[in-house]
Amino acid sequence: MSSFLLRILLPVLLLVVTLPQKSNGEFEQWCVADVQATDAELQAAIDYTCGEGGADCSKIQENQPCYFPNTLKDHASYAFNAYYQKFKHNGASCYFNSAAITTEKDPSYGSCHYDYTP
Repeated sequence: MSSFLLRILLPVLLLVVTLPQKSNGEFEQWCVADVQATDAELQAAIDYTCGEGGADCSKIQENQPCYFPNTLKDHASYAFNAYYQKFKHNGASCYFNSAAITTEKDPSYGSCHYDYTP
């Protein structure tokens, strides 16, 4: 094989081999608060998801791993994702009256783990 082809094909081959691959063809998605959402929208959505919505919001309570940063946006992100992951296979969406968006970047940090359900 000519050195020219080798110089072109080797980087392409390395790129293909190092790209993360999903066997089922799906991308991982988490649901987080939209930065454009108002505090009132975020609070209303948290009240629903952590109340009658049935999400497990225990990790955003005081002295729990996701309490800090103690902001409405961060607590909403955790609550939205907890609800979305629990109910997405039953038709739930990541919308919350336009207060949330999906992301393919895992929002987990430190000891705060955001669940992901394939």
